Amino acid sequence: MKPNRGRTCAGEKDYVYTLNAGNQHFVLTVPLKFPVQENVSHLHGRLMLLHNLPCFVENDLRESLNKFIEDETIKGYDREAEMALEAVKSGEVDINQLADTWAKAYKETTLEYAKPEENSWDEDFADVYHDLIHSPASETLLNLEHNYFVSISELISERDVELKKLQERQGAEMDKVMQELGKSLTDQDVNSLAARHFESQQDLENKWTNELKQSTAIQKQEYQEWVIKLHQDLKNPNNSSISDEIKVQPSQLRESVEGNGRIYEEQRLLEESFTIHLGAQLKTMHNLRLLRADMLDFCKHKRNHRNGVKLHRLQTAMSLYSTSLCGLVLLVDNRISSYSGIKRDFATVCQECTDFHFPGIQEQLEIVQKVVLKARAQRSNKSKKHHGNKGSGIEDKSKNIERNQSNILQGEFYITRHSNLSEIHVAFHLCVDDNVRSGNITARDPAIMGLRNILKVCCTHDITTISIPLLLVHDMSEEMTIPWCLKRAELVFKCVKGFMMEMASWDGGVSRTVQFLVPQTISEELFYQLSNMLPQIFRVSSTLTLTSKH
Repeated sequence: MKPNRGRTCAGEKDYVYTLNAGNQHFVLTVPLKFPVQENVSHLHGRLMLLHNLPCFVENDLRESLNKFIEDETIKGYDREAEMALEAVKSGEVDINQLADTWAKAYKETTLEYAKPEENSWDEDFADVYHDLIHSPASETLLNLEHNYFVSISELISERDVELKKLQERQGAEMDKVMQELGKSLTDQDVNSLAARHFESQQDLENKWTNELKQSTAIQKQEYQEWVIKLHQDLKNPNNSSISDEIKVQPSQLRESVEGNGRIYEEQRLLEESFTIHLGAQLKTMHNLRLLRADMLDFCKHKRNHRNGVKLHRLQTAMSLYSTSLCGLVLLVDNRISSYSGIKRDFATVCQECTDFHFPGIQEQLEIVQKVVLKARAQRSNKSKKHHGNKGSGIEDKSKNIERNQSNILQGEFYITRHSNLSEIHVAFHLCVDDNVRSGNITARDPAIMGLRNILKVCCTHDITTISIPLLLVHDMSEEMTIPWCLKRAELVFKCVKGFMMEMASWDGGVSRTVQFLVPQTISEELFYQLSNMLPQIFRVSSTLTLTSKH
């Protein structure tokens, strides 16, 4: 069809305009190429200017020109249509293929003929889960999740015990070999034994990794199928087995062995809560909390199924698909991985319980890594096109970016989603460097600006509770004295206050909860000094005592 259109519509036509002025007769002939790509108003103005036409013919010329272009264009389309029909009648064009092309075009461009959007499996499961968790079946769901959690925890405990035994046995073998070194054995024998030990350890770790991956996949499939079936049964009012299906049987709850060495120690929690109002004219109320706690305490599940633990878990589950999500800020290095530091601890906690709604932590990190590589490549290409060859400084910087394309920059962060953690749904992994341990960072430091961007994401994505490390570190060190801590806390308090005041323009003034966490190793004296500082920086709401006059 397209070649025909080019053959029939393209061409040159003469536009003829006649003008009678008294006894004189004028004729203006202008060749025009069809289809006309130029703006008709611009073409009209050029004709008036180039041919010195009088102003009284301006309107008449415009109408005549518009009519000529419109008529000739329609004639061209008519000729094209006639040729297309002739091609169909002669069999030159397959009518079935033509019909499929038209049907596809209508479906893609016309809403009336488009296929209705179908919900994905994840969206359907999310709706079903949201209905069930707000129904009498909620406790049954939590009990089932707890049983799955204990099962995975036992597998992890078995893995740790087996790895420990292997390491002890290999250590004993290496000690014997080292005693014989220089007598009957050489360095090559030691290296060979170390290589065999490493290979054996890798094989054992791979075996347990595959077993855990298979177990979590089976659990996820079983859980989702059971949730869908239960929801369908609840829709059937004549089904008499529903009450038995959602009945809680305490004897069915699996409790992990207390002596397995994997029970998390509970330390004394220090906590202070404040209610503040921010804003110049329209004030918004926010809740602030200062806690001495480990960041991962908000992620870890407790093995014993106490009522308090169940209530925390129930609240997290009920708000999973809501506009009141909970987030957490983790301070990480620039490598997107889970091999060291708090990243490894966080990944371990995530893997202890199957995530029935989102991909696992490793899958999410792989997706983030791909997105970072793609973004770095686009940014690098854009920078090269913009700067060209403007100097060695820019070239050195671009080489540095290219050398570390898989890493993120200071102040950047990536997000992971979770449904299997104790009290949070979203984790912000904020990239910081060793500079945060110095005492000279300012409000323009990448870590501080990263906090601002995180709060902005919270506003735009319905995260109403966010936990932030107040000192921008997870662990204390010798250089972090009391003056250092007070100075850092004051900086973070003031910056977060400014960012929270900006929130009013971001989300219209939504009440939020901000939790400031300090490491567990700080003293009670320092904690209460920080607690006294907070109401001096934020405007804390004061209570009014009303007394009646007698």
